[in-house]
Amino acid sequence: MARYTGAKGRVNRRLQATIYESSGAIKALDKRGNQPPGMHTRFRRPSNYGQALMEKQKIKHYYGLGERQLRRYFDKATRQKGNTGENLLLICESRLDNVIRMVGLSKTRPQARQGVAHGHFLVNGAKLDRPSYQVRIGDVISVRPRTNLLRYYQSIRDMGVEGEGLDWVTFDSETLSATVQGKPAGSDITLPVDANVVVEFLSR
Repeated sequence: MARYTGAKGRVNRRLQATIYESSGAIKALDKRGNQPPGMHTRFRRPSNYGQALMEKQKIKHYYGLGERQLRRYFDKATRQKGNTGENLLLICESRLDNVIRMVGLSKTRPQARQGVAHGHFLVNGAKLDRPSYQVRIGDVISVRPRTNLLRYYQSIRDMGVEGEGLDWVTFDSETLSATVQGKPAGSDITLPVDANVVVEFLSR
């Protein structure tokens, strides 16, 4: 799933949500969102199993997770106090690639993952190429000090790509750096998904 290269507009239409943020994927949902992809004329009401599977697929596509990685996050969430579904999503929200997208240093999450994997970002001054890295309080995320990279990510900001104004992360637009000030809360979850259904599905 982390390497999904298919038509993203189809995923948005199938899941009836803006999972992929590229212009083509959003346009496909806006234009033909009331029609499922493929040779179908209308959506069929999914079974309970089908609905749970769709909710799980939303999480996997939105955060770019593979099945094994999602299971690891689920196991970690079950060991934490509180609501397991919310804990699962908060783990996903704490991923390095998600934070980079949310502060506006990329247009989409896949673009953020690619930038991290290519070594474009530093965490506390050290190059880090793991998009799944869980950010911690005090971490400083910055663009590698290379002229071409600074120019590239500044151009993304100049296109009008802005962050979501995270309460737990501050962003310096002059230095293109983000500082983690706290931990995400339930109100910071950006994906509209029924996580409790996913927990039941993964608990089988």
